[in-house]
Amino acid sequence: MSNFYRDNPDIKAVVEGLDLSEVAELLEDGFTSEAEIAPKSAEEAIDNYLRALDVAGDITGNRIAPTAEATDVTGNILNEDGSVTYTPGIALAMKLFGQAGLLGVQLPYRFGGLNMPCTVMTAVNDMVSRADASLMNMVGLQGIAGTINAFADEEIKKEYVPKLVSGEYSGAMVLTEPDAGSDLQSVKTAAWQDETGNWFVNGVKRFITNGCGEVLLVLARTEPGSTDGRGLSCLLVEKGPKVKVRRLEHKLGINGSPTCELVFDNAPAKLIGQRKRGLITYVMALMNGARVGIAAQGTGIGEAAYRAAREYAAARRQFGVSIDELPAVRELLVDMSVDVQASRALAYYCSKCVDMEDGLSRKFEKAKGSPDAPAVRERMKKYAAFNKMITPMAKYFGSEMSMRVSSNAVSVLGGSGYMKDYPVERHFRDARITTIYEGTSQLQVVAAIAGVMGSMTCDVVDDILGAGWQGEHPRMKALLADLEETVAFVKTKDKAFHDLSARRLVDAAIALIITALFVRLDKGDAVNRWLATRFPPAHAGLEVVRGGNDAPIALFDALAPMPAAE
Repeated sequence: MSNFYRDNPDIKAVVEGLDLSEVAELLEDGFTSEAEIAPKSAEEAIDNYLRALDVAGDITGNRIAPTAEATDVTGNILNEDGSVTYTPGIALAMKLFGQAGLLGVQLPYRFGGLNMPCTVMTAVNDMVSRADASLMNMVGLQGIAGTINAFADEEIKKEYVPKLVSGEYSGAMVLTEPDAGSDLQSVKTAAWQDETGNWFVNGVKRFITNGCGEVLLVLARTEPGSTDGRGLSCLLVEKGPKVKVRRLEHKLGINGSPTCELVFDNAPAKLIGQRKRGLITYVMALMNGARVGIAAQGTGIGEAAYRAAREYAAARRQFGVSIDELPAVRELLVDMSVDVQASRALAYYCSKCVDMEDGLSRKFEKAKGSPDAPAVRERMKKYAAFNKMITPMAKYFGSEMSMRVSSNAVSVLGGSGYMKDYPVERHFRDARITTIYEGTSQLQVVAAIAGVMGSMTCDVVDDILGAGWQGEHPRMKALLADLEETVAFVKTKDKAFHDLSARRLVDAAIALIITALFVRLDKGDAVNRWLATRFPPAHAGLEVVRGGNDAPIALFDALAPMPAAE
């Protein structure tokens, strides 16, 4: 195999092209930290980031990727006592990442973390997912340490965060129930207090990734009689005799990641943060972080599928030539490559926006009452608004891209792609879940559309390219004008039509934002191909919206009749 960082120069190019200097300065509080390993300048910080990525690239390429096929075939084992034995590849990976400090990329120095930005973690997850998509779920879930660090009291932080950073403990976000999937306000799992104030949890949770982990962040109803999100709180439950893994799910893909059904029987728990804020504040923060992770996961799967197809096409000969000489195959491969680059640029830019919001939030807290506070607050609010739109966009685009690219990889390999002799069928199976968990693609569009309707697309492009870009990029200007005209039309319609039109509006906005990123990153050939293939469908989609056809709503029963019974 090879180092997955060194053999993919696009990772370094995007990280450096986005310029993390201000992110580093905000994260390091102006480089005033007394920690021995803390950098003293932006240059040193960025050098540290790239060194960490090099370590991650070595582990993923040389140690993890060779285990991925066996991990997929073997899966995890539910033992008779309710414990779970990880497949050997996953167990090895978690050990190696813990030893390298890569389970604490975003955690502070005082807990053994590397104190690096979300953008670095996204690049790590990109490489992890290329090696083994199921491993990203395990590595990414160590992000619950970030939730504990952000919202728990000091005693809980000291007890759990260092163990999650070292890999001694692994974690899980325990949200979904049999009757509460996308609609988390319907959670019924209950938490109650005894007379001395101790918390306990009762209920059943389903589809819990790594539910066999030692630290479980559980969304539970703490307010008796409540029926919506305001009655939910976040509680930490440790693995123990009162928590039972009732079954492991048998899945289409990501087989190295154990997906558990859990039963809580008066399990002892600790409240994280304040009551009633479990869904509204804590879980939403956790899910937004997870969505960035899925954007990276989709990117990594796409990268793996593209590479497998590219190498096969160069080696496979038909009609006297290698099949990568055939125009139809060349077009598939070119568009796969551009798609992956687009996803990486959007996911990493999304991560930088997260880093900017987090860093400016900390700076604002310290600047309150000073002359600088209003300006810091305005920038913080700008990136917070960006993140509400860009995060679901990155997750939506990255997951759908992984489906397109992995499906096209199967096409390039033909019959061989359908067989388990080659990895592309695994990439195809692994990709499917990315469009479902942490919110389906449809829900990501619903989350992103408010920003598009609020004309935020132009503000994001301004952030990427600087003001004045419209004079230099007439095709972008034309699509933006088309988008704004269509948004104005949709605003005259009812909410149902808003929802019906959302995907086409979001797709057009994403086409513009990715073009801006390609220009920023000096990807001239990719820009030209992107303009040629993505702008015409974007304009066509907007034309469909302005046509006002609401048949899926008005004529639903006629166009999609219920199958008749005998």
